[in-house]
Amino acid sequence: MIGAENEQIGVVETSEAMRMAQEAGLDLVEIVPDTRPPVCKIMDYGKYKFELSQKQRKSRAASKATEMKQIRLGRSVKIDPHDVQIRIDQGRRFLMAGHKVHFVQRFRGREMAHREIGLAHLKECVDKLADICKVEQSPRWFGKEASIILAPDKVRIEAIKRKLEKEKAERAKAEGKSEAQVAAEEEARIKAEEAKIAAADDGDEPETDEEPAQQQC
Repeated sequence: MIGAENEQIGVVETSEAMRMAQEAGLDLVEIVPDTRPPVCKIMDYGKYKFELSQKQRKSRAASKATEMKQIRLGRSVKIDPHDVQIRIDQGRRFLMAGHKVHFVQRFRGREMAHREIGLAHLKECVDKLADICKVEQSPRWFGKEASIILAPDKVRIEAIKRKLEKEKAERAKAEGKSEAQVAAEEEARIKAEEAKIAAADDGDEPETDEEPAQQQC
């Protein structure tokens, strides 16, 4: 058996090993099951699983080529400001993961007469993500769409990741939770937001020639 501080304890009975783990407030985990006797270690199993998943995620990210992620700012320039922010948050997650992000603003009917509204949405994306990205492609037009491409700034992103990991650990400690629990809660929140975006993008709004209300940009 291996102790919580990686010290070699030696061969002990299962009941004694479980007692030692309970006294330490930790778990007894079988890490090498195929040997006789099997090798076990006293550890925080939740933290172990979290760290293992993080390593696997980083490994997949490192072996995977950078992808271009497209985010549509709704089907019209009349998108709600809150929905724009949700898409910016999604873009931040993609950039933090090392992907380029292609923001697309669509125009409907006579909305083309108010291009400044859609361009203001794209500018908002750039401004709010400027801390982690660089503009790879300025606004370009293709039919009734305007788009930009943002590329991740790797140096800044690594610095922010270190800060976020520290904050996550502090939050877990303050709330009396494991880092794995905090990460699971954050992942559930992200999935809920992305499901909302997917539902909005799948909506089939009718084409309209109605002019949009003027917005302050």
